[in-house]
Amino acid sequence: MMTPKAIVDQMYAHDTFSQWLGISIEKIEQGFAQVSMVVKGNMLNGFGIAHGGITYSLADSAFAFASNSQGRHAVSIETSISHTKAVNEGDTLTAVAKEDNLANRLGNYSITVTNQEQEVVALFKGTVFRKDSPWSEK
Repeated sequence: MMTPKAIVDQMYAHDTFSQWLGISIEKIEQGFAQVSMVVKGNMLNGFGIAHGGITYSLADSAFAFASNSQGRHAVSIETSISHTKAVNEGDTLTAVAKEDNLANRLGNYSITVTNQEQEVVALFKGTVFRKDSPWSEK
């Protein structure tokens, strides 16, 4: 069986969207992921703050890495996010994904996104469907 880090490294190598966002993988364990990124000017909306999709995408990547770190292919079937504080250009965001429940077919995760001041800027929840197919070296 592949290690959680090897799985996430393989995922990230093919994840051009996470690469485009500038996501850095900081810590990976079974059922856990911590990732970060810096908000750039081209990520702002018409109000001059980060588009909600940026925070969502960071959290979603952490969710994907944490859920797949268990060794089986896992795909999102439901997610939600609450944006709790505005995010500005230059902010460094960190998303921490933690496994709340893991069963044979479903996994539930909570992701907290904070800024460089350790202020919570978003709360994300997600459920994955766990396929039978295991991750393997390619």
